[in-house]
Amino acid sequence: MYDDIASETDRGIATITLDRPDVYNAFREQTIAELNVALREAIDDDGVYVIVLTGAGEAFCAGADVTEMPDWSGEMSKEDYAGYLRGVQNVVRQLRASEKPSIAAVSGPAIGAGCDFALACDLRIAGEDATFREGFVRVGLVPGDGGGWLLPRLIGESKAKEYLLTGRDIDADDAVDLGLAVEIANDPLESSHDLADELLDLPALAVRRTNDLVDWEQSFEGYCADAIDYQWECVNDDEHHEAIAAFNENREPAYERDY
Repeated sequence: MYDDIASETDRGIATITLDRPDVYNAFREQTIAELNVALREAIDDDGVYVIVLTGAGEAFCAGADVTEMPDWSGEMSKEDYAGYLRGVQNVVRQLRASEKPSIAAVSGPAIGAGCDFALACDLRIAGEDATFREGFVRVGLVPGDGGGWLLPRLIGESKAKEYLLTGRDIDADDAVDLGLAVEIANDPLESSHDLADELLDLPALAVRRTNDLVDWEQSFEGYCADAIDYQWECVNDDEHHEAIAAFNENREPAYERDY
């Protein structure tokens, strides 16, 4: 049902792939529309527990496909442009809002909005050739897809401004050193699936509610209030009961899942 992306669900893991390798997975409006649909379906699917986002071929995503962009200042009104940009922002918004953990498997360049898609995921695994670059200033633009909000919260304001204001690359080694990426892997997609499997071995509600609790804008008192609600949910969750029983019986837990 998709032309610009691929989406596959297997054993509780939804793998969504930007699939325009001939242009380093640079996106056009159709790509963004399909990506938003695939994310919404994965988030709404009770059989999906983890989302993995990646790119086909030698790149994660090179940002917008400049060969298919209209002349924004000459052909589009501000309202039209806002509608286009909101679609791109909604990819970031959906990833940020999802209680299901998401992992970006990044090979090659993740540039501009492509970088922001990776930053919006909960976790990132970098290939040896991975490059994260905001880069908007280099073409006279601002990070309009969320990067100026996401990057400071991930690596700190001063270091983030270095990359945002200069457009410098963050290579794989620096990404790990900065805490931006979990690890460097020869095959980041395979390693992302391994990490997803590790998450699948845990009680799903506890994973989702823990993900929800990590909220950069929440006060400590708000956190504590939510923690009471979430902990009560977990205490009454069947997978919590099974995890405790398995621990006491010195065996692996066996959760009843939809996959």
